[in-house]
Amino acid sequence: MQHQEFNSRVKVQTLVDFVWPASSVLNAIGSALRVTFLIVIGSLIIWQAAKIQIPFYPVPMTMGTFAVLVIGMVYGWRLGTATVVLYLFEGAMGLPVFAGTPEKGIGLAYMLGGTGGYLLGYVLAAAFVGTMAERGWDKNILTTGLAMLVGNVLIYVPGLLWLGILFGWDKPIVQWGLAPFLFGDLVKLALAASLMPMTWKLFGRHKGRA
Repeated sequence: MQHQEFNSRVKVQTLVDFVWPASSVLNAIGSALRVTFLIVIGSLIIWQAAKIQIPFYPVPMTMGTFAVLVIGMVYGWRLGTATVVLYLFEGAMGLPVFAGTPEKGIGLAYMLGGTGGYLLGYVLAAAFVGTMAERGWDKNILTTGLAMLVGNVLIYVPGLLWLGILFGWDKPIVQWGLAPFLFGDLVKLALAASLMPMTWKLFGRHKGRA
């Protein structure tokens, strides 16, 4: 009983539940359509974000990881994880959803290449930041930033491990798979950490006037 009461206290609304509450859907079919719509739209957002390349130093900055982390926080861990899994499934089926596709290959062949570990990290990151959002971490810039930072770590750890397995640990794995992206990731982290609390305030004021 105490465990259930603890869970009910720490579980709070995610942003998507605040904007479009599940309770507003009156039947099972409507609820399933809501979930399906959110997951599909989220996967398309990640798809489009992965194709964005912003000139940056020392390498162009892509927005795929930014989209994964933000959607994880907006949706919560269940919807966020399901969205990333659908995105990966779309890629596995040969759709050009990833950065560098179709130029660098498509489908499972691409996913088992150098980016494979990072793609697995997307799932871990979305689940983690979604869990933190369900505990209210997305309403404060500091906690949002901390959650996003850990989310980034969860992307890089399997990414670097997979690179080491593929190419060997005698290669400069960290210089290949981490160092060139750190500055860009810090910029994206700062942007996301500011965006989430501001969005909460914006929608909160709007609902307060309604």
